[in-house]
Formats: sequence, structure tokens, C-alpha cells
Amino acid sequence: MKLLNLGCGSRYHNSWTNVDFVSNSLDVITHNLLQGIPYKNESFEGVYHSHVLEHFNKNDGKEFLKECYRVLKFKGVIRIAVPDLERIVKEYIKNLKLSIEGDLQAQLNYEWIMLELFDQIVRTKSGGDMATYIYQDTLPNENYVFERLGEEAKNLRKLHLNDFDKTKKILPLTLNKSDKKYFRKIKNILKYKLKNILFKEEVNFFEKHNSFRKLGEFRLGGEIHQWMYDKYSLSKLLRDIGFKNIEVKTAFDSKISNWNKYQLDSKDNIIFKPDSLFIEAIK
Repeated sequence: MKLLNLGCGSRYHNSWTNVDFVSNSLDVITHNLLQGIPYKNESFEGVYHSHVLEHFNKNDGKEFLKECYRVLKFKGVIRIAVPDLERIVKEYIKNLKLSIEGDLQAQLNYEWIMLELFDQIVRTKSGGDMATYIYQDTLPNENYVFERLGEEAKNLRKLHLNDFDKTKKILPLTLNKSDKKYFRKIKNILKYKLKNILFKEEVNFFEKHNSFRKLGEFRLGGEIHQWMYDKYSLSKLLRDIGFKNIEVKTAFDSKISNWNKYQLDSKDNIIFKPDSLFIEAIK
């Protein structure tokens, strides 16, 4: 059975054909999926992608799904996992209501769900405010965040705390007064020299346009979410393209044979991305 995993990242199985924008393994083929899927019509019995579709804008996402349809064989299965907009909105409304009523825990959860709803769309730096929240010294609603994001959030926090502990062992936490005075003096000298080499307007122009360039590069880099889906909108989109028998699934059940052995959505009954909407359809 020929199976295709698109935008696989670091989660793939070597019995599949695995494709991503950037390869991190000999088992992963590098290809820009905005330029289509590099295989002939009706090449695969199954196509899968997890938390990929939301990174395309609405029109590119539709073209991407058309490509998935093209490379699937007749009666082939497409399986898609995306962040579930409906569940996020329900969590937002629930925590909003409880927050207004004075529930302190709900107020913490409200802060997080607002980040989940907007931060992936509006962020201007990698990780955004979601990462800042997860990396707090004390995570006040840890269970809620981990329940929403699963192992991904746990691993990010664990790595961050481990790196922070290593840094504490290597670097001094504070500078003494003479060190601070010295570095402040060097900074002021460099600042003065730069402003005397370039006119003030040129300095401002350079700083402003350099920041615009970096922002543009980040926004086009593929990290942000450009569209969101619920079971109605994604089902309709699949139906419009020509897919049939559209069903909402769990992380554990699939029309793809021996699905759980591939450990793409779960492992040992642990769901990698519990905030997901899982949908399958047939060509």
C-alpha cells in the first residue's frame, strides 16, 4: 500500500513517502508544497497531513487539497488533522463566562485560550506569546495547557527549563558594578560613533526597513496560521473538491489499514496534538 505523508516535520514512518518543505532525514523528501505535489495522478492509496493545511492561506489550501485529490487513487483515503476552531471557540466562550463570574482558574484559562485563538495568526516572532506563556517560571494552569496542546507543550517546556538550568550553571547571573559601568561606556561610544558616521535619518531608515524585512521574512516563513477550520468548513471544502464519505475521526481510528502502528497521531494511547480535528474522506 503506497502512502504519502505531507508536511511531515519530524513525525513520519519510513514505510511511507514523506515530504516536507525542509528535510531533517534521509527518509524525508524536500519539496515546496505550494508548487504542488511532485507525483503522478493516482499514485497513492492514502494521503495524510497533520497541522499543515492551516499554514496555507484559504486559496492555497484549496489548491493543496486539489493536489491531494489528484495523486490519490480511486477510493483512496485522505486523512487531515488541523487545529479545531469549533473547540477553541467553545473553550473561549466557556472561560469568558466563568471569568466574568469571578472564577480565578477560568481567568487563567481565558488568557491561554485567547493566545491559542490569535497568537498563531498575529505573532511577529517565532513561538510568539504562546512560547512566552509556556516558558514562565511557574505555569499557573499547567494541566489545562498540557490538556490543550499535549506532549508538544510538555516537551517544549521541559527543553526550555533544561536549557535554562544549563545556562545558570555556565553564566554568572549578575554583573558587578564595574562590569556594568564598562559595558555601558562601550555601548555609548559605539552608539555615538554610528550616529556620526551616518546621518540620523539614514540610521532611522536603516533600522526601520531592516525590521520590516525581518518581519516580512518571518510572516512568509510558514510558522503562522493563515486560516482556521471546523468540521463544517473542512467537510464542505473536501466535498466541493469531489471527496465523498467525509467523517470526523479520533486520533486512533482510520480507514487507513493498520493506522495505529505508524504512530503519526498517537503513541501508547497518548495523542500528540489533542487540540486537533481529525477528518477523513474517500476519493
